[in-house]
Amino acid sequence: MPFAPVLHSEWLKIRTLRSLLGALLALFAATTAFSALAGVSETSDPESDPLFMALSGVAPGQIAAMCFGAMAVSSEFHGGGLRTSLAAVPRRGRWFAAKVTAIAVPTLVVGLVTAVAALVVARAGLGDAASGLSLAEQVRGVVGCGIYLTLMALLAAGLAALLRSGVGALSLLIPFVLIVSFVIGDVAGGATDFMPDRAGQIVLYESYDGPLGPWTGLAVTAAWAAAALAAGAWSVRHRDA
Repeated sequence: MPFAPVLHSEWLKIRTLRSLLGALLALFAATTAFSALAGVSETSDPESDPLFMALSGVAPGQIAAMCFGAMAVSSEFHGGGLRTSLAAVPRRGRWFAAKVTAIAVPTLVVGLVTAVAALVVARAGLGDAASGLSLAEQVRGVVGCGIYLTLMALLAAGLAALLRSGVGALSLLIPFVLIVSFVIGDVAGGATDFMPDRAGQIVLYESYDGPLGPWTGLAVTAAWAAAALAAGAWSVRHRDA
């Protein structure tokens, strides 16, 4: 079967599952709302990074992105869904590639729209604090935000395919993002700069230092996502449906 019909069928699955559409809506709502709150609360702090404050809602929003990626894959492991999918598309690699594409495209679109909305509402609260942001920095933040959210969704999707469980994937990822980055990260030192969330979020800062820049940081996150997807693809190819 050609790739386009397989991709279309996978998109139909996502579009008809309310929980997945709800996760995308939560991604938009949480990111925009928390960015607006951060923009208001940090206007008096001269040391805050205005671009990061405008896009800081990504921290809770990425949880919704990961939920979307994990649930889109784990739904196949309930009620014999994977057996039905593979009966229609015997080439497992093609099916998995279509599933990954059907996850990546809507996440990227929603992520870009969300980043624009978050930047607009946060700038209103930041006022003069955001006046120094150049157009290039804002475009980089918006594009980087959309790519980052997409990569985190794909990281979750790959783990869900490997573990055959969305709950299992999220049980690993969410504590990893919330605990390692915010608790262990400041203690462990430079090694955590290469964690997927810390590396990818460098693109959200106006100014940055350390071994990684905005795009090299996203490349590190992409490498994590690629490794997870490769492991998930291996699991799909070699384990019984």
